[in-house]
Amino acid sequence: MSQPLETHRVEVEGVVRNLPLLEVAPGIRIAFLDCLVDAEFTQAAVRALARKLSPFQPEVLVTPEAKAIPLAYGLAIELGCDYVTLRKTQKPYMINPISVSTRSITSAASQTLYLDGRYTSLITDRRVVLIDDVISTGSTLFAMQEMMDQLGGNVVAQAAIFTEGDSDHWREIVALGHLPVFINGTTS
Repeated sequence: MSQPLETHRVEVEGVVRNLPLLEVAPGIRIAFLDCLVDAEFTQAAVRALARKLSPFQPEVLVTPEAKAIPLAYGLAIELGCDYVTLRKTQKPYMINPISVSTRSITSAASQTLYLDGRYTSLITDRRVVLIDDVISTGSTLFAMQEMMDQLGGNVVAQAAIFTEGDSDHWREIVALGHLPVFINGTTS
């Protein structure tokens, strides 16, 4: 019989979740949030983040594929702006794709993020907010920033539901909370 997973409790706008602690490297566990399967929690995060992001007057939100897509979609509706998803694979229908490389804590290998060249006009000379579900190492965030710099997007804010790891690194991030990293049974 398998043992029950340990969890970490989070709350946004009165919606409580016990996130499972999943091992991402030997002795290192994170509280795993999945916006792809939790509409109630994601919508609560949309409401709370929209209030925090509204003063930045974003014209477009940029998010990486895949777990943050429902968050970006909901925020785009709530804030009345566009959103663009950076894909993790180059698709045959993409015209003149732009790409940058990154390595995420939840991925085993380095990844490349792609933007269909048809969507560069949504970014160039516009007020951009970078959106992710959880920012942990910052590698995905830095890759998105690099692409925005290449395309001439004016990044006015970076946001996530939660930051994770060393909270001192994420003071500039618009977030709803902070998740610890669990190392050999202790939190950091």
